[in-house]
Amino acid sequence: MLLGAHMSIQGGVSEALVRGQELGCTAIQIFTRNARQWKGARLREDEVGRFFAQRRETGIAPVVAHGNYLVNLASPGRSVWRKSLGGLLEDLTRSERLGLPGLIIHPGSHGGAAEDGIKRVAEALNVAHGKTEGGRTVVLLETAAGQGQCLGGRFDELAAIMELVEDKARVGACFDTCHVFAAGYDIRTAGGYRRVLAEFDRVVGLSRLKALHVNDCLGHLGGRLDRHQHIGKGRLGLAPFRCLMTDPRFKSIPKLLETPKGDSDYWDRRNLALLRRLGRKVGE
Repeated sequence: MLLGAHMSIQGGVSEALVRGQELGCTAIQIFTRNARQWKGARLREDEVGRFFAQRRETGIAPVVAHGNYLVNLASPGRSVWRKSLGGLLEDLTRSERLGLPGLIIHPGSHGGAAEDGIKRVAEALNVAHGKTEGGRTVVLLETAAGQGQCLGGRFDELAAIMELVEDKARVGACFDTCHVFAAGYDIRTAGGYRRVLAEFDRVVGLSRLKALHVNDCLGHLGGRLDRHQHIGKGRLGLAPFRCLMTDPRFKSIPKLLETPKGDSDYWDRRNLALLRRLGRKVGE
């Protein structure tokens, strides 16, 4: 079972693997740099070496990256778009150096017309792919909560971006349980879960799904509130997580917590333990 959480890189990217091992993670998500600054500290060769060594020692795989929060590839402002493209390239280059298979990004806020924002995101991805030719890290577009003018609250918006990306092998999707519920997709029951995943498959394609963010939701269905909650403590209930954890289609897809951390690892341990229990089939 590929299950883990977002891990801090305080002390170096290799330390995230140590923290993940302490929690029993088999997969983790990291930032490769400070997520709220445009420029990150240089990724030194010795730290890259420690990361690879620690990954071998812990056996944690895959490790996926999450992109910088400041990046807005859908921005109508050309200066912001160019700066965001630079941020994407930095995240992509760092992910390539660390051998990470996926880089999860928010599609961004279009500031006007969704169609124009979709074109700008695809343009940025095409430019980034051209500047990192031969790269193996796949950019994963994350489903959004539908807040404001953010793209990704509807599955067809992700599909439209992917359609305009020239190198289809280098773009995929990340499905966030909190976000899709907040955007109006009701996954609270087994039947609802099946219908929403069938729609995602029809519109985007499950073959493009490379990561899952496993988060409960603080807000109401369709409320567009991007507020994560601990598993079973929000409005989703346990049913969708039981479905997800036992869905054979997602056996090889990393399932990653982004629930509130608190001052210790208590909540990560609790949430991971609960998900493991939900993932056990009757009689095991």
